Amino acid sequence: MRRFKKGIYTLIILYIMIAASLYFFQEKLIFRPTTLPQDFTFSFSNPFEELFLKTKDGAVINAIHFKTENPKGVILYFHGNAGNLSRWGKITEFFVEKNYDVFVMDYRTYGKSTGKLSEQALYKDAQMCYDYILKNYLESEIVIYGRSLGTGMATYLASNNNNNPKQLILETPFYSLADVAKGRFSLFPTRKLLKYDFPSYKYIQDVICPISIFHGTDDGVIPYASGIKLFNSMEQKDKVFFTIENGEHNNLIEFNTYRLQIQKILQ
Repeated sequence: MRRFKKGIYTLIILYIMIAASLYFFQEKLIFRPTTLPQDFTFSFSNPFEELFLKTKDGAVINAIHFKTENPKGVILYFHGNAGNLSRWGKITEFFVEKNYDVFVMDYRTYGKSTGKLSEQALYKDAQMCYDYILKNYLESEIVIYGRSLGTGMATYLASNNNNNPKQLILETPFYSLADVAKGRFSLFPTRKLLKYDFPSYKYIQDVICPISIFHGTDDGVIPYASGIKLFNSMEQKDKVFFTIENGEHNNLIEFNTYRLQIQKILQ
C-alpha cells in the first residue's frame, strides 16, 4: 500500500511539474525564433527595401518590402514559426514572381526584431505594418496572407480592418492555438495554462473579404482537422478550402493543387 501511495504522489508531483513547465516556459514551446546580428546583410533575387519600424512600446520590427514594376497589388505576409527573414524572404519571393509586391516582417525576438512577446503586442505590430503599407497602396490592393503561426495574426488583422482588404489567404491554419495544444497535451487544462490563445475561430467571423484556406492531410504540426474545424465554423459564403492530399506542414508549395489555385486567386 505504501508503494502504491508513493507512486501516486510521484505521479501527482510529476503532473504538477509538467503543468508548471507548460505555463512558465510556454513561450519557448510556442515560439522558435532564430536571431540575426543587427549588421546582417540580406540577399534576395528580387529588389527589396529593408525597414525598421518602431512601436509605441519601444520595440523595433524588422521587415522586408519587395517591390516590382506595375504590381497587381501587395501581399502582407505573416510567416510561420521557425527561422527569420533570411529564410522567409526567400520563401515569399514565390509571390514576387507572380508580380506582387510583398511585405514580410519578423516577429519580436525573431531575426533583428526586438521587444517583449505577447499576443496583444503581436496583433499591434501586425496592425502597424498594415497601416504602413496603407500609405502606399489602396486597401483593395492588399492581400493578407498567413502561414502556420502567422495565420493567427493574419486572421485578427483581416477582422480588424473591415474597410475590405482584397482577400485573406491562410496556409495550414488552426482553429485556435489552445485547440492545437489540447490535442498535444490532452491530460492538462491547456486553456487555463496558456497565455496565448490566438482564437482564429472567433476573429474569422468578422472577416468580410474572400477567404481561401490551404491545408495538407498529412500535416504533423497543425492537424488537418484543426483547419477543417476553422473552416466549418465560418458563416461567410465567400470562402473556399483547398485540401492538399498527402501535403505536410512545410511542403504545400510542391503540390500542383496549391500552385494552380494560388495562381487563380492572385490573378
